Amino acid sequence: MLKILIPTLMLMPTAWLATPKWLWPTTLFHSLTIAVISLTWLKNLSDTGWSCLNLYMATDPLSTPLLVLTCWLLPLMILASQNHMTPEPLNRQRMYITLLASLQLFLIMAFGATEIIMFYIMFEATLIPTLILITRWGNQTQRLNAGTYFLFYTLAGSLPLLVALLLLQNTTGTLSLLTFQYSSPALLTTYADKLWWAGCLLAFLVKMPLYGMHLWLPKAHVEAPVAGSMVLAAVLLKLGGYGTMRNLVTLEPLTKELSYPFIIFALWGVVMTSSICLRQTDLKSLIAYSSVSHMGLVVGGILIQTPWGFSGAMILMIAHGLTSSALFCLANTQYERTHSRTMILARGMQMLLPLMTSWWFIASLANLALPPLPNLMGELMILTSLFNWSPWTIALTGAGTLITATYSLYMFLMTQRGPVPSHIFALEPSHTREHLLMALHLLPLALLILKPELIWSWTS
Repeated sequence: MLKILIPTLMLMPTAWLATPKWLWPTTLFHSLTIAVISLTWLKNLSDTGWSCLNLYMATDPLSTPLLVLTCWLLPLMILASQNHMTPEPLNRQRMYITLLASLQLFLIMAFGATEIIMFYIMFEATLIPTLILITRWGNQTQRLNAGTYFLFYTLAGSLPLLVALLLLQNTTGTLSLLTFQYSSPALLTTYADKLWWAGCLLAFLVKMPLYGMHLWLPKAHVEAPVAGSMVLAAVLLKLGGYGTMRNLVTLEPLTKELSYPFIIFALWGVVMTSSICLRQTDLKSLIAYSSVSHMGLVVGGILIQTPWGFSGAMILMIAHGLTSSALFCLANTQYERTHSRTMILARGMQMLLPLMTSWWFIASLANLALPPLPNLMGELMILTSLFNWSPWTIALTGAGTLITATYSLYMFLMTQRGPVPSHIFALEPSHTREHLLMALHLLPLALLILKPELIWSWTS
């Protein structure tokens, strides 16, 4: 664990001490090295499932894919931000990289924590760098509003969680994830116990976000700079799913009855947010709403608590992290050239940047879950387990899948096809940096087809 944490910590002095000319190459190389070393976590040899174990941090097959995704994303964020950050003063560039590194540090400690209180503290700590990224480097005047939404939704959701965890500590005497499954289950019968159940899950469902508590997400995504959008979509939403999976062990046997409204909300949200995507004019807003729709499936898969549901949720979380991050990068490359996120004003890009269009095509197909990509594998596992739980869910999930395919194609056709508008005449060509960025997103996605057991968590 330290072989990743210490280099991540050292990324901060590196960012402040590197010479101006070498600032971006140095930090990029440093973070890429960390990302490559983190791949060693995927080789888990222990029988108990826990490895890299010490008093405070450990990895198991559930947290490992998310840890590797976190480490993989930092060099990609640095690559994506380089172009729009270079005009800024040097100190601000250094501050930006420091924030990204601190975010990675908190996320590694959150996913690797063996104590739930440590997980909670790191879960909250990720708010600070993300908030600064949105409110300081956001593009529009609405960014303070978006930051306020982001902060207060997450805080209001997670305060009941703290109380619930302290109650749990009092009743079971431990909050260690290593011993949780062995502690005797509490007999939860009273009305207060049901409130405690809701308190335990609310914070994570806001973070996912569940439909109905999702209003902060499109705002935060649209206002954030590209690195903010990438880390929000790819890793911060996954904190919610990871926390739910970890906490469900303690919430038996209440989940069987109490999870009905949440599953219905999640599946209804899949249909609703996909429909909202069809009416979006703003490219980033469309990709943000699509995240809510995919996460709705993940919530459904986790809450019915079958091995297939858990596996499918895990696979979909990883696949969605890479896909939606790639889509945000593509939207950003287009925005840097046309200075508009309105799809109808910046279309016909296939004529101008044909190679970028091929990346757009692959990313859009990944978003609509094309076989044999992991996106489809995750969705199919969740659909099967939901259908086994109740055949009626096929109506909602089927409609959601259909609309997802429709808006993905709509997004691709609106941005890439058609005549080039007359106000676009001198565009910068696409850079090697951008093609490298897209390749580093979509290649891991393609390679996971060959070895999906890396990401289907402990249910194998």
